[in-house]
Amino acid sequence: MAHALQGTRILDLTSVIMGPYGTQILADHGADVIFVEHPKSTGTRELGAQDFAELSGISLNLLRNKRSLSIDLKKPEGRSALLHVAASCDAVVTNLRPTPLKRLGLTGDDFLAANPEIIFCQAIGFPGDSERADDPAYDDIIQSECGLADAYQRVTGLPQLCPTILADKVCGLVIANSIMTALLHKQKTGQGQKIEIPMIDVMKAFMMVEHGANGVTDPDAGDAGYMRILNSERGPQKTSDGWIMILPYGPEAYDAIFQAGGRNDLVGDPRTRGRGLMTNAEYLYAQLRPIIATRTTAEWLTFCRQNKIPVGAVEGLNDIVRDYPVADHPVVGSYRLVPPPVRFSVTPAQIRQPAPMPGEHTEELLLEAGLDEPSLASMEKRGIIRRRPAKEPVAGL
Repeated sequence: MAHALQGTRILDLTSVIMGPYGTQILADHGADVIFVEHPKSTGTRELGAQDFAELSGISLNLLRNKRSLSIDLKKPEGRSALLHVAASCDAVVTNLRPTPLKRLGLTGDDFLAANPEIIFCQAIGFPGDSERADDPAYDDIIQSECGLADAYQRVTGLPQLCPTILADKVCGLVIANSIMTALLHKQKTGQGQKIEIPMIDVMKAFMMVEHGANGVTDPDAGDAGYMRILNSERGPQKTSDGWIMILPYGPEAYDAIFQAGGRNDLVGDPRTRGRGLMTNAEYLYAQLRPIIATRTTAEWLTFCRQNKIPVGAVEGLNDIVRDYPVADHPVVGSYRLVPPPVRFSVTPAQIRQPAPMPGEHTEELLLEAGLDEPSLASMEKRGIIRRRPAKEPVAGL
């Protein structure tokens, strides 16, 4: 089967969610992603509930299709071995901050010296030329600073965080997109480059797509913020037996629901026409709630589909995860596989191998890079690398 990124090698020096999510996308499309981890650290592997010490439910999907290189980069031999591996890579991605990278001798310039055609992608919280370049950046911090918490405050009266690690995952998508863009340039020119992805800038731009609104003109035409979104009535509606999301997106849809609910006084209301749909969204959504509460979820699903009104039942997280197929991991056993979501007709993404155990591919990767067995044995004895025997036992928790 053809894979769009087959033959591409990515050195993955990331941890937690953002970076591994971006490289997961590249791996699913055929890239040989080399996941670098410290011999004594489990990092990404411990995220979320788990049954095994070295593979959590989160990491089972994040680390699939990758090879594990377990190496201590603080040791000169470890750094040197990594640069040998980098010599054959097309790109390296990291979420380490500038000062730690400089201390390790693994800056973009260091990698480009080892491989002039490499793409060096650094995803950090704040711009590398700013006073905050070395500030730690977690999803909660970025959500608070990018305008998202303020958007919640306008709706609820209190600044809040989205109940998902939105900044990490959006920036993970940007990592994948940026590397593929740079790979296309490299294919055309043979030229590598450095990419910096400041999370705060990515998320501010993300929020301003719609919330820039009146504020982006100069002089501004009013407050920033998209009116249809920033209202307290927007959200799932209670039915007589559950929850649903009905979104009338035009006067005909509103008229159909008002008529079905016995609100003939609102049929043809000018507030459902033209820009009135936006400026009166909070009022109109409020009128829908008592009507929707009179019927079951199933009845409204049928009604809306018959009348071509956008609709969806509220799905539970447990229901969603249980719909995913069951896969088998050679060590952990059965788990739910979250399939690649995008469908390609010629080069589909594919799960070629399960998440590796720590150090599972250390030996083969370093031998591929030109190191010899005595060197590996010496580094292993001194704790610089970890090689995992094929049948090394795994401790359950």
